[in-house]
Amino acid sequence: DAHVHFSQPSGEGIVMADDFETGTRSAALGGTTTVMPFCLQEKGQSLRAALSAYHAKADGACHVDVSFHLIISDPTDQVLGQELPALVEDGYTSFKIFMTYEGLALNDREILDVMAVARETGALVMVHAENYDAIRFMTEQLEKAGRTAPRFHATSRPIAVEREATHRAISLAELVDVPVMIVHVSNRESMEQIRWAQHKGLTVLGETCPQYLVLTERDLDGLGMEGAKYVCSPPPRDVASQEACWEGLRTGVFNIFSSDHCAFRYDDPQGKLTPKGRTSFRWVPNGIPGVGARLPILFSEGVMTGRIDIERFVALTAANPAKTYGLYPRKGTIAVGSDADIAIWDPARKLTLTHDLVRDGADYTPYEGRQITGWPVLTMVRGRTVVREGELVGEKGHGLHLARARSPYAKAPA
Repeated sequence: DAHVHFSQPSGEGIVMADDFETGTRSAALGGTTTVMPFCLQEKGQSLRAALSAYHAKADGACHVDVSFHLIISDPTDQVLGQELPALVEDGYTSFKIFMTYEGLALNDREILDVMAVARETGALVMVHAENYDAIRFMTEQLEKAGRTAPRFHATSRPIAVEREATHRAISLAELVDVPVMIVHVSNRESMEQIRWAQHKGLTVLGETCPQYLVLTERDLDGLGMEGAKYVCSPPPRDVASQEACWEGLRTGVFNIFSSDHCAFRYDDPQGKLTPKGRTSFRWVPNGIPGVGARLPILFSEGVMTGRIDIERFVALTAANPAKTYGLYPRKGTIAVGSDADIAIWDPARKLTLTHDLVRDGADYTPYEGRQITGWPVLTMVRGRTVVREGELVGEKGHGLHLARARSPYAKAPA
């Protein structure tokens, strides 16, 4: 799973539901053998200091293997000129930048500066593409009108803000001649920006996630604060957008399927029910659980319905992420010399998805009650059985950190 968030600072009074132990436990229960969490650089912090803190949290805690992406929130001269080039050499070969969120959003010039370092060092840039100013404008308009319930989170981030930012990210990457991965794409219009760039010959990759295949904005309509369980960005859209995301997976516009697992407990004042969040959707922590449900949902809704074949399932969830992020052939294939990371699937097993099956640190799953066909009955990491028949049998700490090669999509260092 090439896109997960564990133990990440999330603002004053907010605590993520998962540490590395619970997050990797859920991954293993859902058939995932390697996760790629993000190391968030906070404002004023050196990347090295941020990484040291994340390694301290992860070391000895993981049930499956991990490899970090770097989130660049403060691209100082030191970060751009010294830290990033050195960290790429050390095997941290992908950076993520945000075009939205208070304290994370970079302006276009800062994005270009980070992209230029990626071009020089042979790194891959991941982009969260939403227009920050447009979202702030929409949010203020909604709040003035008294529209503050969780469902208005989706209204505040319409498709246009994602489409525009996707187009802008692609254009900036074209200027610098650097490959980009547009993460968690939710709709056809944004997907078509990526397809257009690919047809033009640009190295633009795309990712989508379970929430964009099976949830819609109607899920945010729940009574009271129930809709907060589904607050994530970009928000789930509509049935037509779901079909577009399936098309993107089927046709290769999206080459990776990730969870974007970013869990907060629901019934918790440090989670979804933060006191400020009750006053406006603006303050509800953004993110939903998914690392344990990712593979079963894609298998059940994709392979078992004929939307994708089993080869595409394997490519989207294992081979392509390993190749894209410089872990292949150690990961992503069953072959002599590769790690024996194996999930054995019972394609006929029928069950109802509940939080008890995925056991992350949250107190709910957004996919509660969904009927699933096919489930992993054994998960093996580097030849050692970690999960058997829904029971964790491996030792905490078996999971290792992986340094990575450069992405084959990256330009050779300039």
